[in-house]
This record gives sequence, structure tokens and C-alpha cells, in this order.
Amino acid sequence: QFQLVESGGGLVQPGGSLRLTCVGSGGTLDYYTMGWFRQAPGKEREGVSCISSDSTSKYYADSVKGRFSISRDNAKNTVYLQMNSLKPEDTGVYFCANGYGSRCHAGSMNGWGKGTLVTVSS
Repeated sequence: QFQLVESGGGLVQPGGSLRLTCVGSGGTLDYYTMGWFRQAPGKEREGVSCISSDSTSKYYADSVKGRFSISRDNAKNTVYLQMNSLKPEDTGVYFCANGYGSRCHAGSMNGWGKGTLVTVSS
């Protein structure tokens, strides 16, 4: 019943920007830590960014610090990932996920969206 749906992916040139959106339905996201993860073919799923339920704590992978920004609007049951200065190595399927606790690891998350593809190429 509970679902997470991502949107906003697409093809962008290096140095460009995208904003990803994750919308929850069938239940509230208010009590969850939310995260964005990405996966390229043949590689492990990695944590990109996570945000606490009240937005007071945020995590960013070293590879995206200074370029990506996570935010949430609990009234709209929505989480965002603003991605700037995109690089080819940012290419992959980006997944939204919910979980409990403070860890930003795939194994700590309970529910997942189906993903949205981001391709950074010239």
C-alpha cells in the first residue's frame, strides 16, 4: 500500500543541474529518515544523501559534498535532491528510500521507490 515515487531524472550535460523529487503515498513520511541512493550497472548501491525526520541532520557522500543538497517538506510528504555541477560519474539510477535511525546505508532502509535514471553525458 505504501509507495515512494521518484521523478526528475533525465539526460543532462556535465556541469548541468537536476532536481529529483520523491513523493510518498499511502502513509506519512514524517517519522522516517529519508535517503537518496544511486546504483550504476555492475556496482553496489551507494548512499548519496540522507535527512532526518525534522531536517536537523543531513548526510552527504564525500563525492557529492558541495554539489548536492537534500531537503524535505513533510506537509507535502515530499523529499528533494538538488544536484548541481553534475559529472559523468554521477550517472546511475537514483532511488528514494525510507528508514529508521541515523545510518545512511542501504541496509538500514525499509522501503524503496522504483528509481529514476540520471545520465550525465555530452
